[in-house]
Amino acid sequence: MIYTLRLKNLRERIGLSQSKAGKLINLDSGTYSHYENEDIIIPIKHLITLCNYFNVSLDYIFNFTDKKNYENLSTSDIDRKLMGSRLKEFRKENKITQIKLAEILKACQSTIAEYERGTNLIATPFLYTICKKYNISADYLLGRTNDPKYLK
Repeated sequence: MIYTLRLKNLRERIGLSQSKAGKLINLDSGTYSHYENEDIIIPIKHLITLCNYFNVSLDYIFNFTDKKNYENLSTSDIDRKLMGSRLKEFRKENKITQIKLAEILKACQSTIAEYERGTNLIATPFLYTICKKYNISADYLLGRTNDPKYLK
């Protein structure tokens, strides 16, 4: 995934240390440093907190667009039910079964079912893979925006 460069640039642009960035997501600077260097994959909930702080979209952080923000971007927490229904809608639009999506993501079918029920937040690498492969907005899938749905 490619989110580290944009996170680092945003952080440095406002003079925020790794330590202070870590505190934003209730972690120490060492853990944040591992996230920023992609030694450890940052969970979606932490990415969203950072997106809200920097006032940028997740699509921007993921390097899917150069547009930093969308007019109607919600900065609230992720609505798991909406996320689940949008994932299911996306899957059906593309005629992909839960089993097929699980194969694409190298995951279990039950994991996809849990995402669609809103039981669990979608894992960062799974969200990134879906969005990258199908040009769908990560912010849309997470319910943070209604537009755009698909990226160019």
